[in-house]
Amino acid sequence: MNIVLYEPEIPYNTGNIGRTCVATGTRLHLIEPLGFSLEQKEIKRAGLDYWPRLDLCVYPSFEDFMQKNNNPKVWMATTKAHRVYSDVTYGMDDFIMFGPESRGIPEEILVEHEKECIRIPMYADERSINLCNSAAIILYEALRQNDFEGLTKEGELHRLSW
Repeated sequence: MNIVLYEPEIPYNTGNIGRTCVATGTRLHLIEPLGFSLEQKEIKRAGLDYWPRLDLCVYPSFEDFMQKNNNPKVWMATTKAHRVYSDVTYGMDDFIMFGPESRGIPEEILVEHEKECIRIPMYADERSINLCNSAAIILYEALRQNDFEGLTKEGELHRLSW
């Protein structure tokens, strides 16, 4: 799986998404400009000790991202979409893209990918759901559809036995 953050603005969100990516074996793609430095303490604090293990790619533009990934299947999370995120079929090599926290994916990109636009249902009067929560919601649906391939499905107690 792949998560793409287009021009992310808030380091805490990116750090949390990075941690989720490490825990799920998901590659994180960042499209510049970023609203922070990857060396900022806030991003490392949110990513904890996971951040050094993150499979991370950074691109100077959306066009560069598309070219270097051979025009991949990209699901675009947006409040403007007609389709719900749980109504599409995800492949393990698919990309799920999210826009900047303050404005979302530019409409110029969305109109070129209308069939790949997906949304999380919510009350009509609300603007959006937090970026790292949105990424986790959609990523885990994609992983569920693929039977959580490669992930451990059972846990163990630390001191006691089940």
